[in-house]
Amino acid sequence: MNINKNKKLHRISRHKRVRANIMGTKERPRVSVFKSNRHVFVQFIDDNSRQTVVSGKVVSSGKSKIKGGYGSVPSKGSKTEKAMKIGEMLAEKAKEAGIKEVIFDRGGFKYHGRIKAVADGLRKGGIKL
Repeated sequence: MNINKNKKLHRISRHKRVRANIMGTKERPRVSVFKSNRHVFVQFIDDNSRQTVVSGKVVSSGKSKIKGGYGSVPSKGSKTEKAMKIGEMLAEKAKEAGIKEVIFDRGGFKYHGRIKAVADGLRKGGIKL
């Protein structure tokens, strides 16, 4: 089996284990983080109503897309710095939506690098994980 396909299958199985134990609510949504080689996708999800409350994406070119047209991430800096910035921006957006606490879903990825940077950005923005 291809090694990249094998890595993806292992990540998906880790994510299933994590998702078996956590569930987002309206008061405390789940923050789902997905990273690819170029992008970081972040969503605040209410699992009870199956709706995305707030979402955002960091693109490697330096542009960011956040639901509701919220700001942009500077084009200079590493991918980790951009992930930190998107965490801060989404924390502001979440505060406007009345969200103070969240459940962090790392998506089967290790808690380091860009995943940790998003979590630190959310904390810096005033969201309790």
